[in-house]
Amino acid sequence: MNYLNKIGENSKKAFKKIKNLDHKIVKKVLNDFDQNIKKNKNLIINANQKDVKNVKRKHLIDRLILNTKRIEGIRNSIHEIIKFPNPVGRVIETWKRPNNLLIKKVSIPIGVIGIIYESRPNVTADVAALCFKSGNCAILRGGTEAFNSNITLANLFRDSLYTNRVDKNSLQFIEKKERKVVDYILSKMNNYIDVIVPRGGKNLVRKVQKISNVHVIGHLEGLCHIYLDNNASLDIAKKIIINAKMRRTSICGALETLLVNDKLPKTYLISIINKLEESGCEVRVDKKINKYFRNRFKLAKESDWKTEYLDSILSIKSVKNVNEAVNHILKYGTMHTDSIITKNSKIAKYFLENVNSSIAMHNVSTQFADGGEFGFGGEIGISTSSMPPRGPVGVNQLTSYKYVVTGKGVIRK
Repeated sequence: MNYLNKIGENSKKAFKKIKNLDHKIVKKVLNDFDQNIKKNKNLIINANQKDVKNVKRKHLIDRLILNTKRIEGIRNSIHEIIKFPNPVGRVIETWKRPNNLLIKKVSIPIGVIGIIYESRPNVTADVAALCFKSGNCAILRGGTEAFNSNITLANLFRDSLYTNRVDKNSLQFIEKKERKVVDYILSKMNNYIDVIVPRGGKNLVRKVQKISNVHVIGHLEGLCHIYLDNNASLDIAKKIIINAKMRRTSICGALETLLVNDKLPKTYLISIINKLEESGCEVRVDKKINKYFRNRFKLAKESDWKTEYLDSILSIKSVKNVNEAVNHILKYGTMHTDSIITKNSKIAKYFLENVNSSIAMHNVSTQFADGGEFGFGGEIGISTSSMPPRGPVGVNQLTSYKYVVTGKGVIRK
């Protein structure tokens, strides 16, 4: 497609111009973007209302809506991103060899980042700010449900670039809505795009991972676990579990399986499950736990341990000890976020060292699996790959590195 190839060519040209841009200009562009959002709040909300009115998949509305509070959230993310020191040109490591070679490991931008995402228009603003801050160009392909919201935010960022005499093609938004566009991006644009980031449901991510010709940063599922040890405070456990499951059930950091030590006092477990029910959560339990409740709950099946519900449903399983909990997570988990609730530091240490999660937690709700909560200002996504970057991907994770080697006429014998 000539249209997409032209976008790719424009990104490559823009990257050559911005990769070593004065950081004062970078901050000025981001400040102007923030002010553009503030001045054009009504324009953004009006565009968003068109999207909400036209949406056919009603379950997407909550993710799609932009209101005053959410626009302020976008602006707060930009403020945090602005505060970060320049991530480009950092000397990560330096050492001297016996032959007097001086070796430095220095951070550099990745290049052109392609983002394919669905119904969250805030992603447009977050990605634009994060990529530009880290010296990268971005090509955005947003979901059709948020088309008007996305194009409005993208144009406000491009206006900020133009005002500061920076190539507007540092950020480009693909306006064609056909599905074949995504296939072409993934399979035919590897000469232009260095990294692909999918943001959306598992069908989108699976497709990207299957056919992309370039490196993918992302996660397929967020099947998050909490292991409730018998050495846990009931008050802390109840507070964490309710928050991890019910604060927002549709996000990738929501709790999906609770593993309970079978030595936990029966009264503790009953209290926790009763609280979950009061909060509107359906629980699915194993036979041992169900006996405590006169077998009134739905029994969890093998498929439940593999399911990311993204809904007010929680599967609960009894385990003998932390070893069995870790083995369950290694078998069924997706390397996203897993937490332990315990007062025993040795048990916590074993759990944190042996789960393969990109985010491992102790006495913390899994809902904190978020770049903003990590102090990154925002995130381009969460990566569950065993290769870096892992976990929330923010400004510093959007850089690569090179080795700079200096000497005084050093030759190898």
